[in-house]
Order: sequence, then structure tokens, then C-alpha cells
Amino acid sequence: MDAERLTIIGRAERICLLDHDASQRIPAKVDTGADLSSIWASSVNAHNGQLSFTLFGVGSEFYTGKVITLDEGDFRLTRIASSFGHREMRYVVKLRVRILERTFKATFTLADRSSKTYPVLLGRRLMKGKFLVDVSKGSPLVEQEKAKLAVLHAELADNED
Repeated sequence: MDAERLTIIGRAERICLLDHDASQRIPAKVDTGADLSSIWASSVNAHNGQLSFTLFGVGSEFYTGKVITLDEGDFRLTRIASSFGHREMRYVVKLRVRILERTFKATFTLADRSSKTYPVLLGRRLMKGKFLVDVSKGSPLVEQEKAKLAVLHAELADNED
């Protein structure tokens, strides 16, 4: 792929989910170590050949309560292995997304990301052929990252005692 055709993104970007609420700019972490992208979903239910889910959760500022329903053939089940070796089954869906000036359909696994700083994780498959990552750029959630790091340091200090 010709580098001039790639859009430069940072370590975190604000994205628009066109199947959810195109006016929201949702923080997404870029993770070149992850193969697939992942998005926070709640109320995930597969029944009679359909999958329904809501993006984000009730406590999220991005939650709208809008239920997305997909028919058989528009979703699948896959097994995800974390970097820690933990395996779990997740649904995989395609959603329309806008990242900077690029709009396209992207594949996401549905996951509970309620405890994560970023409700969306962008993996390699989404970035391949479209984006080049410059970690000095982007829109990271600096204050939230600092707060999480402070909690981690406090927990580590408590465990040393």
C-alpha cells in the first residue's frame, strides 16, 4: 500500500458510529496489538436468527438506548483470545464508522468495555490499508488515563505493605 494514501491517526481518536448516533464523537483507542476491533455493547441477545444489542451501557454518556437488530448472516460468533490467554465467545458485527475524513464499514466484536477507559478499541484489520499510526497524534483521554494510572499505583502500593 502506498504510504501517501494512508490517513495518519493517533493513539486515540474520536470516531462517529453512523448506525448509532452520527453526531457523537466517541473516544476510541488504537491498538496495533489487537487483530479485531471491539465495541462496548449491552443487552446482547440472539434469538430466532436475529441479534439485538445496544451500543454502550446505561452509565455511559454515549448510551442512547437505541436497539440495533441484525438478521442471520449479518453477524457471526467467534472465539477471542486475550493477551493473557483468556478465551471467550463474542458476536461479530459490521458497523458504519467515520474516522477523521474516512467513512467505511468496519468489523467489531461486541464486548463489555464498561470498565475500560475507551468504549471502542480499533484493531489491525480496521486500520490495514487505511491508516498509519503516529502515537504522538490523536485525541487521547489524558485525564482519564492519569486517573486510572493513579488508582493502579495506589493498589500496587497497598499490596507492598
